[in-house]
Amino acid sequence: MDIVRLIIAIILPPLGVFLQVGIKGHFWLNILLTICGYLPGIIHAVWIIAKK
Repeated sequence: MDIVRLIIAIILPPLGVFLQVGIKGHFWLNILLTICGYLPGIIHAVWIIAKK
């Protein structure tokens, strides 16, 4: 399942974070990072998924 989440995190970072933690602070932070730049959103999403 983590492989699927990582692929989703690369394609759509907020969705990958949502699947991992739900609607919490990390989700909103990832939306903000993705709006500011696509690459920071991906890095944050992969970090959140790999951390668990």
